[in-house]
Amino acid sequence: MATTPSDFLKLIIGQPVLVRLNSGVDYRGKLACLDGFMNIALEATEEYVNGQLKSKYGDAFIRGNNVLYIGADTR
Repeated sequence: MATTPSDFLKLIIGQPVLVRLNSGVDYRGKLACLDGFMNIALEATEEYVNGQLKSKYGDAFIRGNNVLYIGADTR
């Protein structure tokens, strides 16, 4: 059980995640790694706009200042 946000992020590395950007766009994929600036690397990434799948990417890098939140993808 994660007791801090840092513990939670360590637990979900290698797991499916949902990343919501400030613009409202969602990215779903496997969390490869992240750093202290919340820069995020995803594998098998899907991009969703208004809830609809728009694109699929192999690997994606998301700059941390664009991230609103990150959570475990329970779908």
